[in-house]
Amino acid sequence: MELPTILHLDADAFFVSCELAKDPSLRGKACAVGGAERGIISSASYEARARGVYTPMPTRKALQVCPELILLRHTRGLYGEVSRRMFELCERVTPIVQRNSIDEGYLDLSPCGLRTEPQIEAAARALQAEIWEKLQIPVSLGIARNKMVAQIASKLRKPRGFVVVPPGKEAAFLAPLSIGRLPGVGVKTEAALAAQGIRFVQDLFSRTESELAAILGEGWREMLARARGEDERQVETAEQAAKSYSEQVTFPRDVGDPTEVERVAKGMVDELMAKVRSDGARVRTLTVKVRYPDFTHESHAHTLDSATDIEAPFYPLVGPLLRAAWRKRRPLRLVSVKLSGVDPGPAQLEMFAQADEKRRRLAGVLDRLNRGGKDSVVTRGHQLGRPT
Repeated sequence: MELPTILHLDADAFFVSCELAKDPSLRGKACAVGGAERGIISSASYEARARGVYTPMPTRKALQVCPELILLRHTRGLYGEVSRRMFELCERVTPIVQRNSIDEGYLDLSPCGLRTEPQIEAAARALQAEIWEKLQIPVSLGIARNKMVAQIASKLRKPRGFVVVPPGKEAAFLAPLSIGRLPGVGVKTEAALAAQGIRFVQDLFSRTESELAAILGEGWREMLARARGEDERQVETAEQAAKSYSEQVTFPRDVGDPTEVERVAKGMVDELMAKVRSDGARVRTLTVKVRYPDFTHESHAHTLDSATDIEAPFYPLVGPLLRAAWRKRRPLRLVSVKLSGVDPGPAQLEMFAQADEKRRRLAGVLDRLNRGGKDSVVTRGHQLGRPT
């Protein structure tokens, strides 16, 4: 008997939830993590969303629509640490865990010896409860026999959602949903399909193949396969020895402000370099990738002459690489940063390298101060009003 063994975990309002875990007195209030008056909202509590606050709404507008909004500053290092602990709890359940981003990922429960759907549901609910008990982070879970359906299910009843799609019921589950729920259908595509009378997934099946080809182009077969709930992708785990370090941010709403995207990208460099130093490694290559609402993507990379474990050589590269990758100049769905060309050994001592050594020692001190979710130590210009 086939079982729904793929679980998608999606933390609810993750950045705000991390801040509320630090200060539980804020629970039940309209809160948001964001920049100062000229910044944007990067994460809003569900109470704030109910009052019209969304991301990435400009902070000034958010305060207009919700005057009682409590603005919370980004706590450097907190979100990465909470994410690490959350996925460690997942890895106690199954060794097959794919960390998709800081706040969501996939688990394959097939190695766990669970033989019935009730056993799978019980294990998933226990994980959901344990993450709340130990981290005070609410998460939504979707369970299905493939990644795509599990991800759609996890986002259907947030917050604290729990949706199971039995094997063989994927098409029936998807049919009444808005067409925008399918991967690859962004806001513009959804509007274009609605103009053609295709508002729900089930509407695709009322059209002939020639009609779908005229509307969707060459991708119509793939769209139909998604509508039927078909997905052959496997849950991919990270290799034991890191060959690269990467992080990505999926924006809740498409972002077209280059300054904002660059600030987020530099923030990811900060987070990743702390991991590089923690591993005692050095890296040589920086890659910046952007993804558009239609899921097409572009990237650009630059390699340093020598590997390093400090941020300074990479900061001047972020802006140019972002501009080189962002050629279409359309709003972005996602931006990611990857550090590769890993050298696992310590840096060699060289003449006239005193400045780098001072930066390295300072960075090590700051890593320790910022570890474990303590109040952030702001040391870089892009952190002043950096939303997360």
